[in-house]
Amino acid sequence: MAAVSVHQFAQCITCHDWSPDHSMIAFCPNNHEVHIYKLMGGKWEKIHVLHKHDQIVSGIDWGISSNRIVTVAHDRNSYVWSQEASEWVPTLVILRLNRAALCVQWSPKENKFAVGSGAKTVCICYYEQENNWWVSKIIRKRHDSSVTSVAWHPNNILLATTSTDGKCRVFSTFIKGVDTKSSTGSSSDSKFGEQIMQLDLSISWTFGMKWSPSGNTLAYVGHNSMIYFVDDVGPSPSAQSLAFRDLPLRDALFVSERMLIGVGYDCNPMVFTADERGLWSFLRFLDERKPTSGAKYGSQFSGTFGKLYGQSKNGTNETDETPKRHDNCITAIVALKDEGDSTFTSFSTSGLDGKVIIWDLQKQDDLLEYL
Repeated sequence: MAAVSVHQFAQCITCHDWSPDHSMIAFCPNNHEVHIYKLMGGKWEKIHVLHKHDQIVSGIDWGISSNRIVTVAHDRNSYVWSQEASEWVPTLVILRLNRAALCVQWSPKENKFAVGSGAKTVCICYYEQENNWWVSKIIRKRHDSSVTSVAWHPNNILLATTSTDGKCRVFSTFIKGVDTKSSTGSSSDSKFGEQIMQLDLSISWTFGMKWSPSGNTLAYVGHNSMIYFVDDVGPSPSAQSLAFRDLPLRDALFVSERMLIGVGYDCNPMVFTADERGLWSFLRFLDERKPTSGAKYGSQFSGTFGKLYGQSKNGTNETDETPKRHDNCITAIVALKDEGDSTFTSFSTSGLDGKVIIWDLQKQDDLLEYL
């Protein structure tokens, strides 16, 4: 199996992220707090509880180079946490939202972060040295519904968003005094808030999205059990729509230019790969299990029905003595990579079952050619 370790931290986990050296993990146990655990003596020990928010924390991102944590919550607020001695000190970020903040992500240079919200807007936040505080600029009047995820392009300027209006959009977030113009005069130099592209591929809600390591491909998932791959982002993009017969995905992560991991309601990471022509297809589940010996195979209906109640496709309960698989929807997937690295082979997933599972692709011989 690809699962290296399974950790039961809580009854339910909303979101999680890792410290730069991967020795600590921060997660929200489906309430207004952020718990930080550290691996000590082979056991995970709770060392900090961040409790400035007063509603469910919906997003956490731990900066790799800055070692700062940014959090957002349904209380419409955001905090940037800096470690001073043994304490985490919060700085309030005024988002000026009238609806919940739903997601957050640091930019690659970590001089900005983006916040998606239920107010149909995206806040781009940056540090203002003169006044010693974080300020936000808002991208308005573009989304028709809640912004469910944000993803930064490697160039630190372009930002992609998904929304429950079924669309994927790419914006320029160029801020004078924070960003520098490129010498090529590319679309990334457009003025702040300018929409570079809008994709209407999905007929349902759209969720998690990621850029490939090079930034040449953008992938996002829909609630209609489809995943979309977009190349040549700009005025004339080329796109692929890939349908699969399993339950919808909630998030995705590029491992390389030719491999993507999707996670969602099937409680098992899905592997998608691209061939030499750049055509994407579903390869397999990452944590495939063998059926229980002696079990009788049921009908297709019973197999599908059984998945809703944590049963295997043959209609019988799982009897694996070392369960590595999530028991409920996987809501987040996070890469485990060091500062400056563009490649990685390990990642973690968390979900509504309160588990955090670490996966290692190096042990999967059939996937090595795609890394």
